Amino acid sequence: MVEIKRIMCNPLQENCYVISDESKECVIIDCGVYYQDEKDALIAYIRDKQLTPTHLIATHGHLDHNFGNAFIYKEYGLKVEVCSEDEYLISDLGKQASSLFGMQLEEAQPEVGRWLKDGDTITFGHHELRVIQTPGHTPGSALLYCEAEKTAFTGDTLFRMSIGRTDFDGGSWQQMENSLRNVVGKLPKETIVLSGHGPQSTIADELTYNPYMRG
Repeated sequence: MVEIKRIMCNPLQENCYVISDESKECVIIDCGVYYQDEKDALIAYIRDKQLTPTHLIATHGHLDHNFGNAFIYKEYGLKVEVCSEDEYLISDLGKQASSLFGMQLEEAQPEVGRWLKDGDTITFGHHELRVIQTPGHTPGSALLYCEAEKTAFTGDTLFRMSIGRTDFDGGSWQQMENSLRNVVGKLPKETIVLSGHGPQSTIADELTYNPYMRG
């Protein structure tokens, strides 16, 4: 059985997740912590639950999902793991900060710890997450699927009753459509969807009510 903590982060209200099991090992997914109270909340949760972070994963390379990478490296020595197709994004978070947010990143960004690819597994405790690439929002977008718990962390590919944008640099509607219908839509209907923004859903609800998933 896993326990999942969601912390809503930064001006874009991005969802950072901590997933753990009875082993007390945990994985941090999409660490967008930016404000000090968000960092404090993350540290407090990990400390109070007596967890040991073993992986830092990003579903894609956009800054709002990676604000906290340097912070996590400083606190726990973990380097982000992300799909290689998003190298052009993750390798220059400072450029995203200045061009999209009009800000400067104060901390030097650690190098990527592992370049992920479709089918890779990330193990923690008695569980594993499978990397399933879902290009469209970005070329390297991926979801993380915990088959044992029928739970998918979908990043900015699938939201509750919506989907991620495809008009950013590297986005593709054609790839997004294929990812939604032929990859995400093929997950078991009872799968819980935990997305990069907004509330949770299920694959069954999305197939029934999300206009981008029907047809």
